[in-house]
Amino acid sequence: MNLCFGIDLGGTKIEIIAMDKQGKTLLQRRVTTPRHDYEATLDVMTKLVHQTEAELDQQGSLGIGVPGSLSPLTGLMRNANSICLNGQPLKRDMEKRLKRPVIVANDANCFALSEATDGAAEKAASVFAVIVGTGTGAGIVINKKILNGPNGIAGEWGHNPLPWPTSDEIPGAQCWCGLNSCIETWLSGPGLARDYYQQAGKEKTAEEIIAASEAGEKAADEVLQRYENRMARALAHIINVLDPEIIVLGGGLSNVQRLYKNIPEQWGEYIFSDCVNTKLVPPKYGDSSGVRGAAWLGKY
Repeated sequence: MNLCFGIDLGGTKIEIIAMDKQGKTLLQRRVTTPRHDYEATLDVMTKLVHQTEAELDQQGSLGIGVPGSLSPLTGLMRNANSICLNGQPLKRDMEKRLKRPVIVANDANCFALSEATDGAAEKAASVFAVIVGTGTGAGIVINKKILNGPNGIAGEWGHNPLPWPTSDEIPGAQCWCGLNSCIETWLSGPGLARDYYQQAGKEKTAEEIIAASEAGEKAADEVLQRYENRMARALAHIINVLDPEIIVLGGGLSNVQRLYKNIPEQWGEYIFSDCVNTKLVPPKYGDSSGVRGAAWLGKY
């Protein structure tokens, strides 16, 4: 097969891409994800693949990035915030419909693979890639190969506790996973919004908080300063364990340019080294990186 097809299965949109082996995009489109309907989601993905192949008059390998992971024990979907996917044999169902092998990987792993293959971390041997948006996830790529681990959870950074907590961060908010003070509860968009509400007594989205900070609002800026320090601590923990060459920041909050200066200025305090050569960088492909990584699953 000369083409690599990728699907990014999100909670609100499903995106497909067709690339050649050199990474040139031949076709890319998005459609709305059916809400809470597993069978309809399979139908949409199958139709997208058939339409793309018909339009290009070629078949290709297919990778699917999902908001969760396949259990090594059962082969069923788990840990997806799109809960209609959980407990479902998504890989087997898509292979049955398309009559060919399908590779399924966590969406953060796909993001990491994209940026490590031909993106912002193309020349790095070790990459930690973070997605901060509605949730907080991450993926690890070593020598251009995704690290999954024997339990299939390598990179589940968001479900570790915020390190070096201050007294007012204990016990922290309860996460949807059932534990308290997960990194996701602090660094996700909703986590940022919760902190602002507790600070200012009014509701703003993450985007509105960022805009308010840029406009000079003191409360919004203080919330962002706390966010930067928490991100610095959380990433320092990763550097102490994995020591990656590059950390790529993705998701909606990756567009906040001040993070790339302010976080590295703070993380050295928590890193067990006399120097820190790890780089924090924005993604090359933005919100298209996940679907590109899904396509690259068929190459590696």
